[in-house]
Amino acid sequence: MRLSLALASLIVLPGGAQAWSFAPTPICTLSQAAFGLDTQVTFDPSQGLYTLTLTRPQGWPEAPVFAIRFDGASPLTISTDRHRVEGTRIVVTDSGFGNVLSGLEANTTATATVGDVSVRIDLAEAAGPVATFRACPATPSV
Repeated sequence: MRLSLALASLIVLPGGAQAWSFAPTPICTLSQAAFGLDTQVTFDPSQGLYTLTLTRPQGWPEAPVFAIRFDGASPLTISTDRHRVEGTRIVVTDSGFGNVLSGLEANTTATATVGDVSVRIDLAEAAGPVATFRACPATPSV
């Protein structure tokens, strides 16, 4: 019995890669929590804005540029100076995220870099949820 409980507790402990998920409400959300990093992409149709939020317990340094490099079948690097650090989160908001979504969908890993901090994001099995995210309704369902 103790062994069964011990094994059951290992199954639910956070740690390794977790699956990417999609939720259409209250706003379109694509997310993954894995290896100490919470990755979330949202689309708010009422504002026409996409947001990438990366949260990690250690936070992020203030730096003039945020970059994300996608590695795999369709390598790509995107950088911006329009990001903000909010406590343990870094947030990037824009009216177009086509390159970000393509990078998430077509590659195996991404690396987010701010200042001297770089964090790897596992993109295994992200393609399906990204495709569903892309098809998210352009207007909220009320």
